[in-house]
Amino acid sequence: MKIFLKTEDEIELMRQANQLVGKTLGELAKHIEPGVTTLQLDQIAEAFIRDHGAVPTFKGFPNPYGGPFPASICTSVNDVVVHGVPNSETILKDGDIISVDCGTLLNGFCGDSCYTFCVGEVSDEVKKLLKTTKEALYLGIENAIAGHHLGDISNAVQCHCEEQGYGIVRELTGHGIGHEMHEAPEVPNYGRRGNGIMLKASMCIAIEPMITMGKRDIWMDQDRWTIRTQDGKPAAHFEHTIAIRKGKAEILSSFEEVEQIEGKLY
Repeated sequence: MKIFLKTEDEIELMRQANQLVGKTLGELAKHIEPGVTTLQLDQIAEAFIRDHGAVPTFKGFPNPYGGPFPASICTSVNDVVVHGVPNSETILKDGDIISVDCGTLLNGFCGDSCYTFCVGEVSDEVKKLLKTTKEALYLGIENAIAGHHLGDISNAVQCHCEEQGYGIVRELTGHGIGHEMHEAPEVPNYGRRGNGIMLKASMCIAIEPMITMGKRDIWMDQDRWTIRTQDGKPAAHFEHTIAIRKGKAEILSSFEEVEQIEGKLY
């Protein structure tokens, strides 16, 4: 697949789409608490996105293994790594974690970001997983500089998480982003420094560490969407969309709205 470099005008439109994702996650942060269902969160997110003139890109997204995605956000609770489908049966409990992955289409460009939230009082062990995964995301972004290689991002994520004894999911990756939610290149969370394509200014990619507390092995539910850890241990997922620059990557999405509500727990 061809990698599309973006113009400054296009990057500005992508920033607007991604800032809306950040605001949506911030709105959801107000409602994530014990007793809330994942379906309720989905309804809040869809209304918020549409009220701001955008379309939720996840809704109707095609699946090579089955039917299109039925919801506007992915709600992945505890051992669900990614692609959890919101429903009325999944009720958040004290001590849970939930990764909310959100995408928007605004003015022809996509936004994509994910944040893993604590529900009530979460154990220190699980908070450490979240903290490490979030740190890995920012270490990956630090290496996303024009002239570096894709493997520099991947290696930074892998080394930080494996040093803490965590598993790196290998079957799922970050990705390029622009007019389409998934564009070239794929952005793995493991690799060797200096390997892979050379990063160029004005490339836009989504970096998204998907890290497990136990082994990295995963399996797919019968719904053909939900991806879980095989050992049933928790997983964390954080994601930013960025623009590659010559000196320092520009983060187009935002966690600020979430952290204003939740505080910096990790």
